[in-house]
Amino acid sequence: MRVRAFAKINLSLRVLGRRGDGYHELRTIFQSIALHDTLTIGRRRGAFRLTCDDPACPSDESNLVWRAADRMWRAAGRRGGVRDVSVHVTKRIPLQAGLGGGSSDAAAALRAFARLWRVDESAVRQAARDLGADVPYFLEGGTVLGLERGDLLFPLIDHPPAWVVIALPAFGVSTKEAFGWWTAPRAGGSGGSGFTSRVGSGDLLVNDLQGPVAAHHPEIGRIVRALRAEGAGHAAMSGSGSAVFALFERRRDAGRAAAALASRAPRSKVSAIVTRTVNRSTYQRLAAK
Repeated sequence: MRVRAFAKINLSLRVLGRRGDGYHELRTIFQSIALHDTLTIGRRRGAFRLTCDDPACPSDESNLVWRAADRMWRAAGRRGGVRDVSVHVTKRIPLQAGLGGGSSDAAAALRAFARLWRVDESAVRQAARDLGADVPYFLEGGTVLGLERGDLLFPLIDHPPAWVVIALPAFGVSTKEAFGWWTAPRAGGSGGSGFTSRVGSGDLLVNDLQGPVAAHHPEIGRIVRALRAEGAGHAAMSGSGSAVFALFERRRDAGRAAAALASRAPRSKVSAIVTRTVNRSTYQRLAAK
């Protein structure tokens, strides 16, 4: 069995404060994109095995895919550790990029194992909430408003189709670091100002984490400015970074912007991927395979 695990960008991300449970109160707009990992699930004798073609990706119990398998195994009423099955992750979504790769892999694993072991939908959704704040979104796809931890979801009218440039600096940013940097300037009274933009609808799009993260990694700000100079309708850091995305109406404009970024290499060490947005119906159809 093979299943796709699609990446996301955050069209907007507001950080409203810290919650009592240690998470942050968020207001975010998720958008799925065509860039995806692939999970290949097969039968094997013995204990559960998880492998990945990216050596930086953990292949033990710390990986959300492993934990998703364990949750579905127990939800199916099976005893002991997961066994007689393996998962190989073909990784295309970069790590520590703010694109949701680990959470999307977990959601894909939940769907796959629920089908394999006949687990009901309610158990899948509960497991998604328990595994991480972003995981429930990847059971939905498309354009979705996320509140509270980002896991209280309200599907929106899909964003108009767009080509997306994903710019990847040579460094990653952990979620813990990004939120820590957001908290630090606020504690000093200066506030954690983010990047703002207006799109055609007039909606204000903000990433409150971009300012604090860019203060530690100025390359992010330079990439955003470069993409806007190439005519992007909207350009910003995705989530907690380090990836920066830019939206274009035409494929050729996205390709030109990606080539312009590449021309700065190897000095800047920034790579670029051209992909596209995925609406909810397409996401549901493709993610089920």
